[in-house]
Amino acid sequence: MYAVVEIAGKQLRVDKGDLIKVPLLDAEEGSKHSFSDVLLISADGKTHIGQPHVAGASVKATVLGHGKDKKVVVFKMKRRKKYRRRNGHRQQFTSIQIDDIAVSS
Repeated sequence: MYAVVEIAGKQLRVDKGDLIKVPLLDAEEGSKHSFSDVLLISADGKTHIGQPHVAGASVKATVLGHGKDKKVVVFKMKRRKKYRRRNGHRQQFTSIQIDDIAVSS
């Protein structure tokens, strides 16, 4: 059983028990969170596709922690103009574990 769920503007394919990193969520560590923006669910050979969301479907997850991702270096340069800019960025994320994928039909 798997689902495609929209979390913080990103679409992710999740299975039960997966550990995934999502953009920073406003939730405390150890808290339970439910996502109802489920776009697709596949279970027992049957696929339910939402228009745009599957009615009655939800994905339950536990927040494991928050952190910062690897540094991405942004380098801009214009040749022959003595223009160079170097900047770094570390995206914040929330690590979650998928507990359950539920659909009520």
